[in-house]
Amino acid sequence: MLRIGIDTGGTFTDVVAYDEQTGELTVTKTPTTPADPSVGFVDGLLKVLGQLGTDAGAVAAVSHGTTIATNQLLEGQVGGLGFITTEGFEFVLEIARQSVPDGYGNSYFWVKPPRIVPAHLVKTVRGRLDATGAELTPFDTDGAVAVARWFRDRGVVAIGVCFLHSYANPDHEQRMAAVLAREHPGAVVSISCEVLREYREYERSMTTLLDAAVKPRVGSYLRSIRARLDDLAGAGGDTARRMPFYVMKSNGGVLAAEEVINQPITTVLSGPAAGALGAALIAREAGVTRVLTCDGGGTSTDVAVVTEGEPALTTEGRVGEYPSLIPMVDVVTVGAGGGSVARVSPEGALKVGPQSAGADPGPLCYARGGTAVTVTDAHLALGRIPPHLLGGEVPLDLAAARAGLAALAGQLGLAEQDCATGILEVSAWNQANAVRQITVKRGLDVRDFTLVTFGGSGSLLACPLIDILGVREVLVPPNPGNVSAFGLLTVDVRIDYVRTAVRRHDALDHDAVHAIFADLEAQARQGLASQGFLPGDQRLVRTADLRYYGQAFEVRVPVPDGAPGSGGPGGSGRRFDEATASAVAQAFHAAHRALYGYDFASDARQHVEWVNLRVTGVGPIRRPVLPELAPGDGNPGRALTGTRPVCFGRGQGVVPAGIYWRPRLAAGDVLAGPAVIEEYGATVPLHPGFTAVVDRLGNLRVTAGLGGGAAGEHQGGAVAATFAVHPAQRDPVAGVEQLERGREARRR
Repeated sequence: MLRIGIDTGGTFTDVVAYDEQTGELTVTKTPTTPADPSVGFVDGLLKVLGQLGTDAGAVAAVSHGTTIATNQLLEGQVGGLGFITTEGFEFVLEIARQSVPDGYGNSYFWVKPPRIVPAHLVKTVRGRLDATGAELTPFDTDGAVAVARWFRDRGVVAIGVCFLHSYANPDHEQRMAAVLAREHPGAVVSISCEVLREYREYERSMTTLLDAAVKPRVGSYLRSIRARLDDLAGAGGDTARRMPFYVMKSNGGVLAAEEVINQPITTVLSGPAAGALGAALIAREAGVTRVLTCDGGGTSTDVAVVTEGEPALTTEGRVGEYPSLIPMVDVVTVGAGGGSVARVSPEGALKVGPQSAGADPGPLCYARGGTAVTVTDAHLALGRIPPHLLGGEVPLDLAAARAGLAALAGQLGLAEQDCATGILEVSAWNQANAVRQITVKRGLDVRDFTLVTFGGSGSLLACPLIDILGVREVLVPPNPGNVSAFGLLTVDVRIDYVRTAVRRHDALDHDAVHAIFADLEAQARQGLASQGFLPGDQRLVRTADLRYYGQAFEVRVPVPDGAPGSGGPGGSGRRFDEATASAVAQAFHAAHRALYGYDFASDARQHVEWVNLRVTGVGPIRRPVLPELAPGDGNPGRALTGTRPVCFGRGQGVVPAGIYWRPRLAAGDVLAGPAVIEEYGATVPLHPGFTAVVDRLGNLRVTAGLGGGAAGEHQGGAVAATFAVHPAQRDPVAGVEQLERGREARRR
């Protein structure tokens, strides 16, 4: 049986099929169809089934990574929303938070982002709960009916409901939802107690409204795919014959599409999360645990941190202008992809991105009506990519790319070649800045990590990124253009549950905490059971958000299994006691010190405060086993297909570079630049002065410095020894000067 992962990107839809019996992986790509992405989804599915010579009956499950919700929010398409909140709190969206993005220095120049809901579409209902969930003012049913009819009469069909302190008691919100269902049955409604049962009224309101905003479009999209899959499987109305269909969530897990439709905000980082998880597994199998993932696509580059084999998670993310507290893989995204547009700024400087030519019309070289020069056009004009994509399926128009570059170069007063290399330098620095945002700003030293590059364009600038960042090495997986789709086959089903329960550590009620954990675990078990996981196959992970008393934000730490107990409410067999609570507090001190450089573990005046309790239900799946390559004879010449004139840097001119077909490389092969390594879905330009070694899993391990032996001889002579340590790693103060000297030496 086959499990298939399909990731819809801005330019291509990537497909990976895993045969559970033979362990074989089959990859392919098909153009994304922006007008209706479900068409490209089905095209990709049919294409890979055709390659395998089988039909839909052989498919055990399909997992999907989608950017539908992400793109809608990034484009600001949130109009027509309605908001219902507690009487007296109608300006919660205006008040928002006091923090400004760039510190106090620029606060006078900061303007709050536009409201997601205009003031005239905000309505309130009388009724009030306190922070414990106790009712202070009864819910006004008549007022709720009037509000529901007001929205119905004005045709407002997407509505978010967020009442004060509903995280502690959902009763009022559930009653409001019942009124809306009765009085305004055509409305699509999101209530905060189902979207995010966590305190902070502004963020909870925003997350609920974002869920309501994307629910119609995501629901329509997933239902369309569901119908197409049913047609392929011949299921009709027979649910027993349906092809299982899962959707990637931002938290690093998948969930049945039917469940995702009810809470679509959980998919906002669907594609980037899959890529980070796929790269994490590949790196872990290669023996690398400290990893930076760099996923370069047609529109953007997504960067994440992986430590000990797991990507970092956050609940303080943003989607465009909007904050969202849902659990998500911590990803930084920049507009630096193959389709990023190069242009002249009003100041006369060369700018690249964040605007993108996308899939339609795409870069100039696609010959589909594009009018702007892109990063892909620059790569093609410099010879760094072949005159086609996907092994010849997508021919490229070199003349169109050069004509566009000549016109842009004329505006800048540059030679055409310098303009093209300048575009790629700017793009490389854009990607490097994304890496620094997720490392340096979080107190991490980028030089301690291996950079894993993937995506269709992610590895094209691998060598410049080594120079700029000073990373140990770059690892390029096999089939890098399909790593995100591969990642969809490596992730478990994950369901998150959270409950706010603010209490100082020295006043913690252990029985109350145990009862909350037991209730959350019961919900998680029920959710996993609905996904088909038997009790023995389920795994529950407990965590808690803690802070020092008086702090505004929390640090999440694991909650270990406690002493055996009777289980209490919900059937939990993991008793929460004093010893467990103390272990969590000590873990918080350590995590706080790792994040911020200090802690108050020995200061009795500083109290620890518990804020949120969390349970994640995990339904494990069978992960693909990565195949190993047979060792070669030490001569990579078997993969040489010819040579091509290539320009690798500004002012360096054109040099003949060997062109290697990657599937013919074997474990242990060593290549020294200048060279270009090509495969079906991606290309790796190996600059002069860089070495690529093929490891046992087929990964390319790219480092600065030339390696001797067969690779050097194959390139035409003896070469210098490989640097043991990158120059910038030895002395961060003199790193920039040493990097420049190293570049100059490699040029000579």
